[in-house]
Amino acid sequence: MKALVLRRHGSLEELEVVRDYPDPKPIEGHVIIRVGASSFNYHDVFTTRGMPGIKVPLPVVIGLDMAGEIEELGAGVSGWKRGDRVLVNPLNKKKGLMGEMLDGGMAERCLVAADQLIRMPESVSFVDAAALPVAYGTAHRMFISHRTLAKGERVIVLGASGGVGTGCVLLAKMLGAEVIACASSDEKLARLKEIGADHVINYKQTDWSKWAVEKYGKPQRRSYEGGVDAVVNFTGGDTWVPSLRCLKRGGKLLVCGATAGYDPKEDLRYVWSFELKIIGSNSFYDEDLKALLDMVAKGAIKPLIDRTLKLEEAREGLRLIQDREVIGKVVVTP
Repeated sequence: MKALVLRRHGSLEELEVVRDYPDPKPIEGHVIIRVGASSFNYHDVFTTRGMPGIKVPLPVVIGLDMAGEIEELGAGVSGWKRGDRVLVNPLNKKKGLMGEMLDGGMAERCLVAADQLIRMPESVSFVDAAALPVAYGTAHRMFISHRTLAKGERVIVLGASGGVGTGCVLLAKMLGAEVIACASSDEKLARLKEIGADHVINYKQTDWSKWAVEKYGKPQRRSYEGGVDAVVNFTGGDTWVPSLRCLKRGGKLLVCGATAGYDPKEDLRYVWSFELKIIGSNSFYDEDLKALLDMVAKGAIKPLIDRTLKLEEAREGLRLIQDREVIGKVVVTP
């Protein structure tokens, strides 16, 4: 079968489309799916480069997110049949992430444990479903499962043009929040406006933290006036303290990653003076993905897809994500 294979860590040039990669064989408790679509995440960039402390068994087919159709069932699998349309939760409970510790979705076929399967509504396409797990699952768990955002609240989304960022914008608007989306180009800002952002800020030209204080007022220690209710920060680095500065008393700093640095400068004075809440959100669960599929089926949200590519074009798609040249998700249809 055809597959996008990583044989050794390094640059994206190490990724190769192999046309004779071994087909997966059915084993007990697993199914083989014919992949309808698979989407990239920035995690795939980290996997390609190599991550300290994580030993990836090479060669490996990358790609965490995938949706497809069951082609073959292994022994002991019940409740499923050939032809069932499924979304895959990327986390294998015994071995770790698909596309990292196990072959992932950037291939024509994939071996998947039966307990990772989520039934798809007929009205949801493979492309839309494959966009959901890592990016939208993270956003759903952060906002909805943890109940951190309510109607009428103000939220700043940093890095709003990527997969998680656009998922946050769409879900925050669905919840009735006032959304301030930050991105790096006028093209990205225009698209974020189109999908519902109330305000957009080019963070290369404008200090978004000062903008929020000028727009909504300076946060007060003895009242709930001024500032914003929440900041979504999965960048870390030098965005951390500015996030603290623009939060109102009792405000929430929502953290689900650290793409710009996990050990930022800290200023604890803001945390205690304004009674701030720093809330971590890690990964997603089946209930998050089922809820998202239902939202898509009902038309409550529509995943933002930057482009859909063939497997032969997949490496370029991941480069676009690496260089932050996309708005939303890049999906591959093997």
